[in-house]
Amino acid sequence: MSLYDYTVEDQQGNEAALADYEGRVLLIVNTATECGFTPTYAQLEELYRDLHERGLDILDFPCDQFGHQAPGTNEEIAAFCTSRFGVTFPQFAKIEVNGPNADPLFAYLQQEKGFEGFDEGHELTPVLEDLLSKNDPDFASKPDIKWNFTKFLVDRNGAVIRRFEPTASIPDVVAPAVEELL
Repeated sequence: MSLYDYTVEDQQGNEAALADYEGRVLLIVNTATECGFTPTYAQLEELYRDLHERGLDILDFPCDQFGHQAPGTNEEIAAFCTSRFGVTFPQFAKIEVNGPNADPLFAYLQQEKGFEGFDEGHELTPVLEDLLSKNDPDFASKPDIKWNFTKFLVDRNGAVIRRFEPTASIPDVVAPAVEELL
């Protein structure tokens, strides 16, 4: 199955085909509005504005699975993102990314690119590792999404090229990887 075979639900509850993004570079992100990484929205919006015309789309999927950090309805989440961070990239319906109710798209993404570790230099890495290891000492060996703002980079042909954990720097790590594909 290809990435373009998946459909997702938009904010209004309508089916949206990922085939509509064929030929574009995609950054697919699970997000949250009340997370320590929430300011990442501003960096994602800047990246989107800088590179959208060259072929980048950022697809935002709110997820409330990590510490109940994405409360509210799809409309409330969208209003927050627009008013606080000026988000203009596509936002979709709130989903689950792990477990038996995981959205099939995110199950596919994890299958394509598993967890490779958090950025060692990031101040929140020890906090995340401690939190995750308390729940599952084997967390690092599993491909599931570990936290909000995990990003998957997809090339113009639909291949999942890279996975960036929330600790990856947008300007220093993510943006250069995106630009290589444009």
